Amino acid sequence: MGLKSLKKQRRIQIVALAAVALVVSTGLIGYAMRDGINFFRSPSQVVEAPPSPSETFRIGGLVEEGSLVRGQGHEISFSVTDGGASVPVVFEGVLPDLFDENQGMVGTGRYVDGVFRASEILAKHDETYMPKEVIDALKEQGVYEDPNAGS
Repeated sequence: MGLKSLKKQRRIQIVALAAVALVVSTGLIGYAMRDGINFFRSPSQVVEAPPSPSETFRIGGLVEEGSLVRGQGHEISFSVTDGGASVPVVFEGVLPDLFDENQGMVGTGRYVDGVFRASEILAKHDETYMPKEVIDALKEQGVYEDPNAGS
């Protein structure tokens, strides 16, 4: 093997490596973005314009009173509401300690066949942890009372 073919081989390796690096970084950016653009939707928005079953997004609102059902094993179902509409949620796993009816929650997952299949549930026990989007959605529906408004 001459020196020329070695150099050529080396160049091919570098180009191939750069191509792989580009694909990987693009994939990682896409993945990070996908997480960042886990769009937040209120139950009213989900009902009005149902997202595609392949889209992962966040839903937030209050756990509807009387809707919490603990099924077989770890499966839990409940409805999340913003006062305007409610969306049934199915979640398999361990719920956060503060999770309860009439409490704020945010779930990440997909909306499939009219049911939000949550991969993650976060309980929002008091207003300081409640995401701004949830508060705005609840205010929009006239459900949310600002605890600091009266003081």
